[in-house]
Amino acid sequence: MKSNILIGVDMGSSSLKALALEAASGRTVALSRMPLPHDRLPGGGCEVGAPAIRAALTCVLQDVARQLGPRAAEVRAMACTGHGAGLYALDAGNQLIGGRAVASTDQRADARARALAASHGAQLFEEVGCSPWPGQPTVIAAELLGADAVQRGELQRLLFAKDYLGFLLTGQIATDASDASTAGLVSLATGSWSRTALEASGIAELGAGAFGPIVPSGTTIGKLLRAEAALCGLPAGIPVAMGAIDLLASMTAIRAEGRGRAVSVLGTWCVNAVVGPVMAPKPAVAAIVNFGRGNARLYMENSPSSMANIAWLAGVLALPDARAVVDLAMTVPLGAGGLRFLPFVNGGGGVTAGFVGLKSHHARADMARAVVDAVAALHARHTARLAAAGLAVDQTTVLGGGAGDAHLVRLLAAFLGRPVERCADDETGARGAAIYAAMSQGLGDAAQGSALLAPCDVIEPDAREARAHADFNAGFNELIDSMSPVFTHVAESVQ
Repeated sequence: MKSNILIGVDMGSSSLKALALEAASGRTVALSRMPLPHDRLPGGGCEVGAPAIRAALTCVLQDVARQLGPRAAEVRAMACTGHGAGLYALDAGNQLIGGRAVASTDQRADARARALAASHGAQLFEEVGCSPWPGQPTVIAAELLGADAVQRGELQRLLFAKDYLGFLLTGQIATDASDASTAGLVSLATGSWSRTALEASGIAELGAGAFGPIVPSGTTIGKLLRAEAALCGLPAGIPVAMGAIDLLASMTAIRAEGRGRAVSVLGTWCVNAVVGPVMAPKPAVAAIVNFGRGNARLYMENSPSSMANIAWLAGVLALPDARAVVDLAMTVPLGAGGLRFLPFVNGGGGVTAGFVGLKSHHARADMARAVVDAVAALHARHTARLAAAGLAVDQTTVLGGGAGDAHLVRLLAAFLGRPVERCADDETGARGAAIYAAMSQGLGDAAQGSALLAPCDVIEPDAREARAHADFNAGFNELIDSMSPVFTHVAESVQ
């Protein structure tokens, strides 16, 4: 009997990946990734061209098909996941407007988001679970395309990253609740598009029709087009299932909800989340997501910058990669001799990035240590906010590209004051997408993942430095709280 092979595709903030798994064993039989080059623009812009997305998708699927060889005929289904928010706006010809997508880390709509938060923030949090922020697709569209983009016919459809991939593969437009709700566009109460959020967007005549229908993750949305199949070397007609936002896909890959685990994602974004019951009144967290389950919500505390800070410093110091930054950081003690860093190179909470306490004796290693300390401490700060809201975060699994570095994970464990589980597999998003593909075909108990689940191990903190890490945490939180007004003033002065 032929094995069923499942393909998961994940479009992250820096690369696009495709993973092929055997359904019965969970064994990876093919893996490919390709960088997605983003253009940094004045004013905090961050865009990626449509040709780059198309080339990356075709390349990774071609590579997977090549690795599978004759076994490509065994592919049973595929699904996509990707980063949330950002702007994937289609024109009348179903092409990305201007031939480009906008990343969720784009900051050009910061002033608009802050103004909208001041006027509608409380109302929108109650309705959709989050206050306006610069990376929301509606906020970006209003800023870059204008209030009349729908009226003049330029903006026809709005998609999310994974759904744009699904559209390229199948020609069908659809989305799921996790992406729509994370973007602050779904009513928490009803699970349908929020008229309140759409009307507050600032784009005249924007309605639910601009988006695809909301369908459950693990539902088949279409089949691999013959032209796409010819491009990538896979059989035409493979069912393509609806996935979920990359965070939820990764949580599915480790069965986080079923095991009662919170997650911290050491990725481009600083993402910290846990699934919990519907709570009334709503807890004061950054975002509450209705991901299609009436009795549960995904609660999140996020900032746009986690590993992005380390990647930035790697470029500034001409180091080869993030791991080299962490290795350099670990050559000096915790605290970097009094040097501190505000880890917000992509913004967040009114604070931008900066070194504080810099003196002439500080060198490259001190800068690296300050950045690495701050990245780990920021995750601990967000996790503490989830705990303060009454959510169960006493068991944490660390995910994302940074989870592969044991030094960084051990530092986070120290700031949390307890052991953490980590999944060093950087393909949890794609693996979660493959599980959604399995669900669409009724392959066993795919929702539980069983053999498809990603492997994890446990990292212990250094108990000998518990007090030092606790003191650093307290000082770090005080620094962010005290500097927020300063950075808000600076941001307002340059508008």
